Amino acid sequence: MTEQEERFTQLVREYKNTIYTVCMMFAESPDETDDMVQEALINLWRGFQKADDVCKSWVWRVTMNSCITIDRKKKRKRSSECPLTADMESVMNSDETNRNANVRLLYDRIHQLNPFDRAIIMLWLDGMPYDEIGEIIGITTKNVSVRLIRIKEQLKKMNNGK
Repeated sequence: MTEQEERFTQLVREYKNTIYTVCMMFAESPDETDDMVQEALINLWRGFQKADDVCKSWVWRVTMNSCITIDRKKKRKRSSECPLTADMESVMNSDETNRNANVRLLYDRIHQLNPFDRAIIMLWLDGMPYDEIGEIIGITTKNVSVRLIRIKEQLKKMNNGK
């Protein structure tokens, strides 16, 4: 194994929970999560070879962009599929009862947010400071604060609606 491969392996070990969490929030099933993790790792490797400074926010950004790209492709594909496909997917994935109910409920609600808001709330849940969230997303720190307030309100409304 080359030195670069060893450094990349160490990076993945260090940030594996972050990578998995981001992918899980964008995926609709465990299999899709695995696919997104693989795509993110490929993109992380490509970027790692060129990157000067690799940090947690860089890992977040690359992983999140990988998931958003897959999510967009999936939505385009769905619009051209048979209308029963989504129903069949939910039937096929209905045995995901092994997860904690509260975590699953939060996951479902976050998954209903648009990708931009989903990324902001995930970064916040990961304990990232507002300035780093803004840097990753490409908005001001103040805008992060305002968006988080609105996102939390959206999640509360989902709570009242169900």
